[in-house]
Amino acid sequence: MTHLNEAPINPLPAVTWALALPMIAMEVVLNAGASGIVGGPAAIGWRVQAMQDFAFAPDYLRQMISFQQYPLDGLYRPFTYSFVHPDVTQAVFVIVILLALGKFVGEVFQWWAVLLVFFASSAVAALAYTAIPFTHGPLIGGYPAVYGLIGAFTYVNWMLQAGQGAQRLRAFRLIGFLLGIRIIFGAVSLMTYGVAQGASWDWTAEFAGFVTGFGLSFLVSPGGWRRLLGRLRQR
Repeated sequence: MTHLNEAPINPLPAVTWALALPMIAMEVVLNAGASGIVGGPAAIGWRVQAMQDFAFAPDYLRQMISFQQYPLDGLYRPFTYSFVHPDVTQAVFVIVILLALGKFVGEVFQWWAVLLVFFASSAVAALAYTAIPFTHGPLIGGYPAVYGLIGAFTYVNWMLQAGQGAQRLRAFRLIGFLLGIRIIFGAVSLMTYGVAQGASWDWTAEFAGFVTGFGLSFLVSPGGWRRLLGRLRQR
């Protein structure tokens, strides 16, 4: 009878809920407004307004750097764009992946390390996206930050494979599959809409998020800094 007392949903680390709940709350509010449940007629445009307020615009950052002026609403966007999505479908996918990876990574890493990986991946992805001169469309949605968690997930599997004497490259199968699909879609979009189509380059932000999460894990994983120093001394 002990199974009757078990939770119907596997418990998730608190830090995972801290990242997922704002996304869930945002979608609940935006969809309630779009459905006319709250906010009246003006609520239909809440999603567009949220995208305007929180999405990351590479041209905006370029202007900030060019004029050496850094207003607050330009500084928070590399972090806030991860919590607003262009549609419900993308939001659901991001939240599901976040909950799955957040559970795995959150059970290995400290809570602050999970937050650092998530937000650092989001910010570096935005900078990498801006560094490509062809990007003009907004960056929005949690995929780049979630790819950072995929990087941390890959790092953990990479270390496990090494401990078991297995091929370490197996740890990269997930990211290889995901990025392969994104690159294919990006290439099709480039051929269809041209080089200047910003959406075609979203995969670069996701790749940058993955690299950030994977690289940062060497430092923030349990014993990571000591392990890294030990390897450097051996060389």
